[in-house]
Order: sequence, then C-alpha cells, then structure tokens
Amino acid sequence: MNAPAQLPTNDVFSWPVRVYWEDTDGGGIVYYANYLKYFERARTEWLRALGLEQRKLQETAGGLFVVSEANVKFLRSARLDDMLQVTARLCEMGRSSFSIAQQVRLSLPHDAAQVLCTASVRVGWINSTTHRPARMPASVVDVFPR
Repeated sequence: MNAPAQLPTNDVFSWPVRVYWEDTDGGGIVYYANYLKYFERARTEWLRALGLEQRKLQETAGGLFVVSEANVKFLRSARLDDMLQVTARLCEMGRSSFSIAQQVRLSLPHDAAQVLCTASVRVGWINSTTHRPARMPASVVDVFPR
C-alpha cells in the first residue's frame, strides 16, 4: 500500500465564529466539546467552498465524509462574545481519507490572532449505503488543492 501524498501547506481556509451564551459554561468560558463543533463547521464550509457538499456527494457519488480520528490540544479558553477564526488546511491526501490541521484563533486587531485550540483530523470516505470504508472517486479527489 502506498503512503498518502504530502500536500503543500499554503492553502488555509478560515471561517468566522462568534461565541454565544449557548457555547459556554456558567462562567462564560467555551465548553471544551464545542471546539469540535467549531472544527466541524469550518471543515464543512471548506468542503462546500471546494464544491463538495455532503448531501450532493451522497446522491451523486454514493459516499460520505466521516471523521475517523481527531487529536485536539486545548491551549487557552475562548469566552462569551469572542470573535474566532476557525481554520482548515489539507495536510495529506490518500485514496480513502485525508488529514487536515485545524486551529481556533481569537480574532484580534492587526492580525495578531491568538491560537486557542489546535486539532489534527483524519476524514475518511465511506459508501453511503453500506457505511463501510471505500476509495474516493477521482472526481472527488481531483477537487482538493495540490
């Protein structure tokens, strides 16, 4: 089996998120599990920006993307009303999965964004009927930046 190709690291997608009361604990600090939701939103919007929408993929390509692994590191807390930027950057591409690096950054003036949380996420392709791992169609793979 061939090792996944290492891809250039200069294409970073960013998605804005504001912290609402529902995202926080009683002290106004973002509850840790909500960072996973922020990462999911940014990944979904990144895929959408590439022209890959989950529902359409299920109908036309017979498959879906699913998270198979996530490694998250919490560095600092986001708080109520903070404006965040959540990023996604493709790191490696395989035949049935890809890995991306993600960050949640506190938006600060003058591009001095502070990193609050990082994640390494592996996303796999599954057959939408059997829910078993499958190879991504070339039409899907070709959309990703190289």
